[in-house]
Amino acid sequence: MTPANLIFIQSDNHNRHVTGCYGHAIVKTPTLDRIAARGARFAASYSTSALCCPARAAMATGRYAHQTGYWDNAIAYDGRVPSWMHRLREQGHTIVGIGKLHYRSSDDDNGFSEEIMPMHLHEGKGAIRNLLRGYDAEPRLTDDSKWKLYTQRSGVGATHYQDYDRQITAKAIEWLRANTARHGKPWALKVGYISPHPPFSVPQRLYDLYPEDKMPLPARYRPGDRPEHPAARHLRDIDGYREMTDERMLRRVAAAYFGLITHLDEQIGAVMKVVEELGLLANTRIVYTSDHGELFGWQGMFGKKSLYEGAVGVPLLIAGPGVPANRVVRQLVSHVDLFPTVVECGGAALTASDRDLPGISLFPAVNGAESRRPAFAEYHAQGSKAGQFMLRDGDLKLIYHVGMPAQLFDLADDPDEAHDLVEEGRDGGRAELLEAKLRKICDPEEVDRRAKTDQRRMVEFWGGPEKVAAAAQILFTPPPGVSSADAWAIPKQ
Repeated sequence: MTPANLIFIQSDNHNRHVTGCYGHAIVKTPTLDRIAARGARFAASYSTSALCCPARAAMATGRYAHQTGYWDNAIAYDGRVPSWMHRLREQGHTIVGIGKLHYRSSDDDNGFSEEIMPMHLHEGKGAIRNLLRGYDAEPRLTDDSKWKLYTQRSGVGATHYQDYDRQITAKAIEWLRANTARHGKPWALKVGYISPHPPFSVPQRLYDLYPEDKMPLPARYRPGDRPEHPAARHLRDIDGYREMTDERMLRRVAAAYFGLITHLDEQIGAVMKVVEELGLLANTRIVYTSDHGELFGWQGMFGKKSLYEGAVGVPLLIAGPGVPANRVVRQLVSHVDLFPTVVECGGAALTASDRDLPGISLFPAVNGAESRRPAFAEYHAQGSKAGQFMLRDGDLKLIYHVGMPAQLFDLADDPDEAHDLVEEGRDGGRAELLEAKLRKICDPEEVDRRAKTDQRRMVEFWGGPEKVAAAAQILFTPPPGVSSADAWAIPKQ
């Protein structure tokens, strides 16, 4: 693959299915659709963990959480494990990050030549209350704050997050204009947007694109139809979710979420317009993905924090020199594949210490040499009583829960994951076969013990269980320059 510049665009909370180029009939994403038309769209791409910090750590390092110990939103990437940014920089490339990174701190060497307006762990701590899951004592939200975040703040309005997105766009354009004539090795620019992360508050003009009465209802949201697996019940209990019976509210949440995705698309569109004006398309590749998805009511839950498709499935687009137009890649892929892909994109080389990376370059698949391989994800953070592990092999998807029944879905016949073949007694031994493949990647029980041990150790670092339990609950991280009180305030209804 011929070396080229790279613009790596990353969003937060974008469900793979809610994109025009992925076949969504309602949401408007013309910029992302054009990128897909110019290049490759990965039909089955996955986050490695459905939460910001562990997903972003895996994206940076090319390694899973059980390999690095970056488990949650309080034990975040700290530069200790080499990133693809380190690989490019140490081989003479300029690598700049603008916007949301959500690592531990800019005081760490995360691998960038420069970080511009970065967003990291709140106060360098993050969501330390949730570390109490290591003691099986994660506090339950009793103030309806998470429920209100979705049910009251979804609709017409404005947030500091949208302001931050616009600042990120302006800084990205400024950097591109100043560095177009840069000579030497290809550069890489990582642009990290915060949308479409909640709160789903959007301007009237965007909300009007999605009339409430035309919005689809989420799959399996109703009591009696939603999954009642112990892990799902535990997550609903921890987050304080009520039963979802208000269809109008759910349609409003969908309309606002779609509007926020269109806002994101507009920001990317502004950057891409300048890329074209500067004549960069001929020697610059574009990568777009998100850290994880969003359920927005599916399975009777909001947010992510599970291994259902809506939470762990992410869009992934690659376009530019050497990438065929209108290519759809069916190969299963995940964020760990981005490390070798990005290093190859810039013309840099992997090192001896990278030989055990679990991911592979995606350029062979982009050019038609797809391979049969499984996709793996895991979850050890907020709202989980025990470790959860996903292995998708072909159309079969296993979710293995430590200490709870496994789940098995056939995504070809059941894309909404309505029929758990284990629960229905129809797995025919296939769950055991997939579990055996999963155990070749890691030992779930050992990983669960290790994650909880690390979380207890971090609780002690921050003063012990009693002090950590008294810490503020973080609904979402304030952007740079915004106080917690301003960012988290919920308007009175």
